[in-house]
Amino acid sequence: MERRELYPPIEPHATGMLDAGDGQQLYWEVSGNPQGKPVVFLHGGPGGGTAPLHRRFFDPAAYRIVLFDQRGCGRSRPHVADGADLSVNTTDHLAADIERLRAFLEVDRWMVFGGSWGSTLALAYAQRYPERVTELVLRGIFLLRRSEIDWYYNGGAGRLFPEAWEGFCAPLAGAGAGEHPVDVYHRLLHSTDPDVALNAAIAWSTWEGATSSLLPNPYRVAETAEPRFALAFARIENHYFHHRGFFDEGALLRDAHLLRDIPGVIVQGRYDVVCPARSAHDLHEAWPSSRLHLVDDAGHAATEPGIVHRLVEATDSFR
Repeated sequence: MERRELYPPIEPHATGMLDAGDGQQLYWEVSGNPQGKPVVFLHGGPGGGTAPLHRRFFDPAAYRIVLFDQRGCGRSRPHVADGADLSVNTTDHLAADIERLRAFLEVDRWMVFGGSWGSTLALAYAQRYPERVTELVLRGIFLLRRSEIDWYYNGGAGRLFPEAWEGFCAPLAGAGAGEHPVDVYHRLLHSTDPDVALNAAIAWSTWEGATSSLLPNPYRVAETAEPRFALAFARIENHYFHHRGFFDEGALLRDAHLLRDIPGVIVQGRYDVVCPARSAHDLHEAWPSSRLHLVDDAGHAATEPGIVHRLVEATDSFR
C-alpha cells in the first residue's frame, strides 16, 4: 500500500493575537479554505508551539485550518523565557483558551487534532465541551497518569536510551535520595541562578528530543537544545507534570464515556518510548467510537512515515 504524505506547504491567510485574559496574548493563524471544515491543531509539550509543518496534515482545499500557540510558548506572549506567570497556565486555562478562540473565529463546531500532550489537551477539551467537537484525531496518546510519568522520567525509558538518560540525570547529581526527578527538576528549572535553570532546561528538553523517533534524529536534538525553546518547553512541561496535569489520577479514562457521540481515530507508534502504546490501547477500550491504528515501524514523532500516513488518512476520511 502506498503511504500518504503531507500536503504541500501553505501560508496562513489570517493571523492575530487573541487576548485570553490574565495578561496572556495567544498567537493564532488560519490557513486553507476559509469556507472549509474547521479543524484546530493542538501542539505538544506542553510548551512546544506550532510550526508551518502542522498545517500540512490537512487537505487545504477542504479544511479551514486553525493553529495557535498555547500560553507561554511559541509566538504567544508573555513567553516563559521572559518570565511568564505559570500560575495562570493550567489545563483548565488552556481548555478555556480553545473555547475562547472558537468563539472568536465564529466556529460553531470543529474537528480537534492533537498529538502527545496535544492528545491530552484534546481529550480534556472534548470532555468539557463535547457539543463543540465533530471528531477527534489523536496521536501518541498521553493520559498523564502517574505510571506514564514514572516510566519516562524515573528510569523506565532510560533502559532503552542509557546514553541519553545519563544526560537527563546529570543535573540531578546531589539531589535528595528518594526524590522524584520531576520534582527535583522543578526546583532546578526555577533556580535563581540562570545558568542552573538553563542547563536543566536543555537537559530536560533534549531528553525528549533524543527519544522521540524510532531512529536517531540529530536535527531534532539540536532543535530542542535551543535555549529559548528549551526554557519554555522544560518549564511549562515540568510545571504540568509536577502538578499531575491539574486533574485527578485517571480522570481522562474515567470520563471517556463523555466522548461516546464523537467519532475518532487514534494513531500510535508501536515503539513510542515517550508515550507507550498501552495508553492508546486503554483509551480505545474506554472509547468504543474510536478506531485505533498501531504503526509497527514508528516511535513517537508525528513525522514518522507510518504516522503521517495514518494521520493524513484520518483527516481525509473526515473532510
